[in-house]
Amino acid sequence: MGVKIIKPEDTFGIRKKVLRENIPLPYEFPGDFDENTLHFGYFVDDQLVSVASIMKSSHDYFSETNQYQLRGMATLTEFQGQSIGSKLLLEVMQFIEERQAELLWFNARIKALTFYKKLGFETIGAEFDINYVGGHYVMYKHLKRS
Repeated sequence: MGVKIIKPEDTFGIRKKVLRENIPLPYEFPGDFDENTLHFGYFVDDQLVSVASIMKSSHDYFSETNQYQLRGMATLTEFQGQSIGSKLLLEVMQFIEERQAELLWFNARIKALTFYKKLGFETIGAEFDINYVGGHYVMYKHLKRS
């Protein structure tokens, strides 16, 4: 068990199943293959069960110069509720903190707000809608610098 860096295309199956099932939106995101994008996977008995991607990207809400955006975080349904997503996200945050990241931000589905708030993330701005997916908020967390 544990977290590993994976290839962009390794994220697609879980993203499609968890984030895009019956939703006519792509599961391959702009920037997935960019040099500054990294993809992480959490494995249980050699099975990839959770994914998260990060990229250097700034949001107008924030003034920090070294910002990262979290994208496509998803855990297979049968593995949810086992702290796998939390463990994966904590590893991702540690990884970018070691690279002097100041802030991690992302667009969070309303149904995931409680999960992220437990890890210290806060909302900012008004709720907004993404077609076919529903309500979202921008969430963020200031990171400790190493």
